[in-house]
Amino acid sequence: MSQPVRKRGRWRPQLDRPALVALLFGLAGVGYRLVLTLHTVPVSNSDEATFGLAAMHIAQGRELPVFLYGQRYMGVLESYLAAPLIAVAGPSWPLLRLPLLLLYAVFLWLIHRLTRRICSPWFAAFVVGLLALGGERVVRDQLTVVGGRPEVKVAVLLMLLVVVGLARGTVRHRRLAVGLFGLLAGVAAWSDWLILPYLGVAALALLWVARRELLGWAGALLLAGFAVGIAPMIRDNLVAPPGEDSLSVLREVSTRAGTTPPWTSRLDGGLLEGVPLAAGLCPVDGCSRWQGWFGLLYPLLLVVAAAFAVVAYRRAAGTSPGRRVGPVVHLALVVGAALTLLSYVRSPLAATSPLDNARYLSVLQLSLPAVLWPLWLAAVACWRGTVGALGRLAGALATAVLAALTATTLVVTVQFAATGTEASRVEERQARELADRLRAGGPHEVYGDYWTCNRLIFNTDESVVCAVLDGELTPGQNRYPAYWRQVGRADRPGYVLAAGSAAERRLRRLLGDRADAALLAEVGGYRVYHPETPVRPWR
Repeated sequence: MSQPVRKRGRWRPQLDRPALVALLFGLAGVGYRLVLTLHTVPVSNSDEATFGLAAMHIAQGRELPVFLYGQRYMGVLESYLAAPLIAVAGPSWPLLRLPLLLLYAVFLWLIHRLTRRICSPWFAAFVVGLLALGGERVVRDQLTVVGGRPEVKVAVLLMLLVVVGLARGTVRHRRLAVGLFGLLAGVAAWSDWLILPYLGVAALALLWVARRELLGWAGALLLAGFAVGIAPMIRDNLVAPPGEDSLSVLREVSTRAGTTPPWTSRLDGGLLEGVPLAAGLCPVDGCSRWQGWFGLLYPLLLVVAAAFAVVAYRRAAGTSPGRRVGPVVHLALVVGAALTLLSYVRSPLAATSPLDNARYLSVLQLSLPAVLWPLWLAAVACWRGTVGALGRLAGALATAVLAALTATTLVVTVQFAATGTEASRVEERQARELADRLRAGGPHEVYGDYWTCNRLIFNTDESVVCAVLDGELTPGQNRYPAYWRQVGRADRPGYVLAAGSAAERRLRRLLGDRADAALLAEVGGYRVYHPETPVRPWR
């Protein structure tokens, strides 16, 4: 085990072999992601730029947003974390992403501690090793500032460690720990509602371990902590116009009209695409049929893991809560994963757009220790020779699954690191060239499409302001209305449109013979137009 020791007047922690291996895996994972962060890989986009602009406004004292501009259900905690860095050094993608890299490092540390406490040291090192790997889909979820998932995973792990500490009596200030649990739950609920299944099972685990204490001051501190954590969301919803509160917006999003795909299509997209993508077993452009094996196996692993947890809890019946808390946390993680997966496959997006929406399953990383623990136990028993012929067969199959999972994740990671980063770097360089061109020579008030505008504004530190138009050159999704108003007041706005796009063809038709004269430059796949007279067909 890892224990602090004194030697010649100096205090330092002494790591046992599994902890040292886990530390090396963790350093490799953080170092790999640090290199990607410094090169802005994966590529940035306008969703991420909106968080960056919010961070800029926070740093300047101009705004104190609660939710992402243009929607009232995604918290902007990541913008607040990046704001001090941007205040000191100005806007840049590596600085914007650096807090997420730190959150990833904390996530590895916390999941190692939790796994070591409820499973075994070597298995904890194995879990850290798997999580240190990551192809583009995985690192995109971990490093790009698009809201919610990195911080809520850290919050849930801390909450479960509080539960374990309370059960085993290792927490000195129990009431304060319960208050911290409530604070983390409130912050997580404000940041990203996708984490609600895990918050629910963590709350049940807390109720199991401290049900009597919650009737007193501990319960009051739990509620107070939760209220403080979720206070920004409550305040914003109290002042929101009718129909624009978080519940109304989410209800509208989830009930939009459209054809509901059959369950077979949703299960296919959720299991055969979503789960392997979220686990890092496929490249970002999708899974081959053979790569869907883990998605097919995942529900069975959840059932087996739940059965193991129930059996372990029953065997520990009559013992102290410290002996039983391991199975309780295992079961909480399994139920959290099952509810998350069920919620995902109920959505039409699981069938209609599995590649874009597999990010919603990234929280399943929290349940990796519980899902793989039965396989680890079977494999270890087989190799130790402590089981019969049937046990050896089960152990051999478990070993094959763990080996296949590790090998596939490693191959996808190496492929991305070796050949998959160049496209992101080229696109990022082109976006920077476009920003430099407009910042230096103008125009400084322009119209563009959604995936151009906020990214361009962030890249130019707001020296170029962009308003969003759709393909028909009518108002699009303008998340921050002040930009739209500023460009609308410009006497001679420009247009930054993707070459050959529907919007560019529409603009050239409206300009007619003046189109070529209005064309200033072609940079990075975009064409910059600056006509003598504004073209605003919506007016």
